[in-house]
Amino acid sequence: MPIVTTVTGDVDSAGLGIVLPHEHLQINTLRENRGTGLLNDPRLMAGEVEEFLRSGGGTIVELTVAEIAEGAAPDPSSRAAGAADCAGTRPAANVLALAQLAQRTGVRLILGTGHYRDPYLDRDWFDRHDADEIAELMVRDLTEGFPGTGVRAGVIGEIGAERWYISAAEERSFRAAARAHLRTGATVTTHAARWPVGTAQLALLAAEGVDPRRVIIGHCDMVHAPGYHAQLARQGAYVQFDTFHQCTTEHALRARIDAIMALARAGYLEQILVSHDVFLTSHLSVNGGVGLAYLTTRLPGALLDAGLDRAEVELLLSINPQRALAR
Repeated sequence: MPIVTTVTGDVDSAGLGIVLPHEHLQINTLRENRGTGLLNDPRLMAGEVEEFLRSGGGTIVELTVAEIAEGAAPDPSSRAAGAADCAGTRPAANVLALAQLAQRTGVRLILGTGHYRDPYLDRDWFDRHDADEIAELMVRDLTEGFPGTGVRAGVIGEIGAERWYISAAEERSFRAAARAHLRTGATVTTHAARWPVGTAQLALLAAEGVDPRRVIIGHCDMVHAPGYHAQLARQGAYVQFDTFHQCTTEHALRARIDAIMALARAGYLEQILVSHDVFLTSHLSVNGGVGLAYLTTRLPGALLDAGLDRAEVELLLSINPQRALAR
């Protein structure tokens, strides 16, 4: 039975329902987004999650890894009895607050492990740890649990590259992720925004022995290089259109529908994933953003109007992510 690790343990991947494979429920990007970059209100986020569930959703993949999880909890200084943070992973306060959110709402929640991207990476820390040491921390998160929490990670990522190339620290992060994947079977999911750096990411992971079919290349809807999406799909990777938080206009939605349909017509429907990538307070529905229920309420009709049938819509929203996350 293909399984996926949630905050409450292993479950049958077929029971995940509709999946949002790239979201952030508690995140700290104040380094880049001073006014809107801290999501840490459990009451507001519970409302967003409950709306997703009411609209037919089932599972959320929460990809707030080490560097952007620091301070991203209602009380970052709080600790459960005996819990202690460990360098190189999510703080215990972040993990425990997310587990409480899952318990409160009933959502199936899958947590990511790993390291983000420049400029968030601690270069000194990366200089002092080789790829195998960094991989060991991820393996621990995936097999034993985040330190002091008893909660295991279920996916590797999001790991990323900030620019059109992979920096030295980012390369070490990717090599470590690849080695953790080879030891655990956990899917690798990436950040590859604005430039077609997903091809370099895929090549680096493949050089470490990772099957491209176990890789999700993220933020593909932000990259408009001709042939990029099809190139990734031809190599076997999942092509993720995951910035639907930008769909506050009809034009933004239409651009993503067109990209999805182009890839579907090329024969790659089974390799497409969709998500919102909510990570700012302005993305929440209570603040005028699309929230977490946009893909369950607005996208199905748009895809049907574009020419997909209901079985194909279910493939995009449920079956593809269930397959992508299973091990």
